[in-house]
Amino acid sequence: MQGKFLIRPLFMGLLAVGALGSSVIASANISTSQSTDGIIAAVNDEIILKSELIAASAALAAEYQANNINATPAQIQRAALDSLITRKIQLGIINRAGVTTNEAVINRQMLQIARSQGLDSLAALQSSLDSKQAGSYAALRKQLIEDAAIGALWQHQVSTRVNITDQEVEAFLNSPDAASISQTQYHLIHIRVPYKADANTKDKARAQSVAEQITTNLQNGDSLNAALDKVKDYEPQPQGADTGMINQSALPAHIAAHIANLSAGSVTQPIVTEAGIDVVKLVAKNDNARVLIPEWQTSHILARVDDTQNAAMAEQKINALYNELQKGADFANLAAAYSDDSGSAQQRGSLGWVGEDQMVPEFENVMKNTEKGDYSTPFRSQFGWHILKVDNERTRDVTDQYRKNAAREMIFSRIAPQAEEDWIQEMRAAAHIEIFE
Repeated sequence: MQGKFLIRPLFMGLLAVGALGSSVIASANISTSQSTDGIIAAVNDEIILKSELIAASAALAAEYQANNINATPAQIQRAALDSLITRKIQLGIINRAGVTTNEAVINRQMLQIARSQGLDSLAALQSSLDSKQAGSYAALRKQLIEDAAIGALWQHQVSTRVNITDQEVEAFLNSPDAASISQTQYHLIHIRVPYKADANTKDKARAQSVAEQITTNLQNGDSLNAALDKVKDYEPQPQGADTGMINQSALPAHIAAHIANLSAGSVTQPIVTEAGIDVVKLVAKNDNARVLIPEWQTSHILARVDDTQNAAMAEQKINALYNELQKGADFANLAAAYSDDSGSAQQRGSLGWVGEDQMVPEFENVMKNTEKGDYSTPFRSQFGWHILKVDNERTRDVTDQYRKNAAREMIFSRIAPQAEEDWIQEMRAAAHIEIFE
């Protein structure tokens, strides 16, 4: 079980305030009230436009207001400019390194934004955004790409500066601080079916019906993405999250009460709230200091879609192999001879033991819905066409590893802020920053 560092970059967007405060720009006399044209600052090979500063200042002012933070307009403007300077330094490093972004990940983020607005495609999102202001869609995509790259840069730079030894982990586990790790913890899939803003009795009845459908889908083994995809036509779009392991104390009271007596794999009945209807699946539970996770021993045959084999050819190939299986052919022999996944083909199709969130959603959904000892019908993923076989199932105890990972995360969260500040100071000390009047 892999530990998940609590790494949330402080400079992912324009709203973040630089760790050095406003010392670099405190003496600058900046006015942006007259025009949005022109350059306000140069940072190495990057520039900051007045329009960028105005937008960043407005966004930061809104964030301060939402969080009841008092600041003068001058303080907000200095903080926004300081954040922009740090961001430009980071983007310069990224550009010089030639970092590329995973387009599939960006597309998924854009699609999530589209669905949160009741839209079902990227084309619909682009039309909606650009109709309000030309270029908005491209600007949003650019922002997500930059944020992803800065996040990766942050993770690399900060994590390499934090060295946590096994001895420190053991010392933490033997300290009073480790008590928080021993709380009852839950791994949940949480989906909310929201009401319309002006929902009437009929709307709420429809929301209840959708929530009941989601409940059934989760009970039948659907993954989060699969369950949401089956109700994508409902508006407003249901939203969901996979929480990973989370302490009971961090859960909303109404959810904690409904899952307290559930066993792993069970799903609550729809929970009605003022904001919508919640459906919660208990994936795993750390009870009595034990963490158990489900795993599937899986094999597959792949007909890859690539430059040498288009989708139609791959589908024809996988269907032919499926026909052979139905006639009694041995799955392992077919995988060894014909699978386009050369790595698993050398293992006669075996992928070993597979846990949740290790495979693409399409693969995981079929895997969870295939009986032990049986194989699936052909299905499509981003890699091509598959047939998978579930050879066995088990529940694995990962308590010790989980506790060690949790300890590392807590130690990291304490050390990371100083490591981040050191990194930013080094970047800014080495940068050429010029502020224009």
